[in-house]
Amino acid sequence: MLDQMKALVREKNICVLATVSGNRPYCSLMAYASDADCTQIYLATYRATKKFRNLAGNAAVSLLIDSREKAPRSQAQALTVEGTCAEVEDHADRACVRAFLLKAHPHMEAFLAHPECVLLHVRIESFLLLKGLSDAHHVRFGDTA
Repeated sequence: MLDQMKALVREKNICVLATVSGNRPYCSLMAYASDADCTQIYLATYRATKKFRNLAGNAAVSLLIDSREKAPRSQAQALTVEGTCAEVEDHADRACVRAFLLKAHPHMEAFLAHPECVLLHVRIESFLLLKGLSDAHHVRFGDTA
């Protein structure tokens, strides 16, 4: 089942990112790229956004990746990814993340070159795959305490 979860992460490149501030959730449609083994997901945003302010106060995130455009709704898959998000600060790491994002989203070159652009990585802690309406599979990675 883990292979199916990772395959969905690899075949898609758009997700919904959920952040929180206080008790208020906030969702953003985001372009993403993942590393080869699907342990990290990479995103980009501008520093002056609500999502970035939320992340500065609470690094816990949830992402939703789904297949609704490729399958009948009764057979669609929805993958919830839980993790911890942080800014990519190391110069060499930033270059790698930028390359991952540009490979998946070449149209984002100007966005990624903007001085206010922040590169982010989400360390994946768990996957929850819902296949159809009720077939759920959960995988948790390591100790997140």
